[in-house]
Amino acid sequence: MTVLSVNVNKIAVLRNSRGGAEPDVVRAARACLDAGAHGITVHPRPDARHIRADDVYALAELTRAYGVEFNIEGNPFAPPREGYPGLLTLCERTRPAQATLVPDGDDQLTSDHGFDFIRDAEPLRPRIAELRALGCRVSVFADADRAGIELAAALGADRVELYTGPYAEAYADGRAESAVAAFAAAARRAQAAGLGVNAGHDLSQANLGAFLRGVPNVLEVSIGHALIGEALYEGLDATVRGYLRVIAEAA
Repeated sequence: MTVLSVNVNKIAVLRNSRGGAEPDVVRAARACLDAGAHGITVHPRPDARHIRADDVYALAELTRAYGVEFNIEGNPFAPPREGYPGLLTLCERTRPAQATLVPDGDDQLTSDHGFDFIRDAEPLRPRIAELRALGCRVSVFADADRAGIELAAALGADRVELYTGPYAEAYADGRAESAVAAFAAAARRAQAAGLGVNAGHDLSQANLGAFLRGVPNVLEVSIGHALIGEALYEGLDATVRGYLRVIAEAA
């Protein structure tokens, strides 16, 4: 069955907007795990706009204590700077179960596209090898409509994470069926090359079930923005349990 990894970046956004330590990212992550979430995801950025390096270290300890997966997302090409030691160093220090590589820049509000595996092949290959040498499973962010998704396997990646922003837009516009078909085709191409398939971005309780019913063998969904937004009304425990019900029903 598909596993749910909760992205807690938005908790850090709220904390950082005021300064101090509240809301507590680790406490929020613990609440998600106590509700049944299968793992925790973070996406530390070089500008520390939300998750910071100290959060990464604390959450690594929490997930080890719970015996669940920790997934660190980030741009493998972003250089270290004050307060941000770099993706590879964070993974060296915490040894997450999974490192998800995302081609985002400092000027991006959020991740909004996957890698071009033809153009980016040679720069990606050594970064993937370094992370796998640390014992990390490596997933790479991918667009469903881009040619060459199969090449991620030749680069040494274990999985691709399908960028589902376009699916969420299509679902909201009443075009879910055609969008699901495109994502299903991309998933099958990746799986035929030996890659596992994850998915994430703008997935919600409203649109997740249709996606999972239509796209075969999705191993993991990482969900943050919608989940934290919904939790403002229903609470973290009830919201995480709601997502788990959606996943179970889709299975």
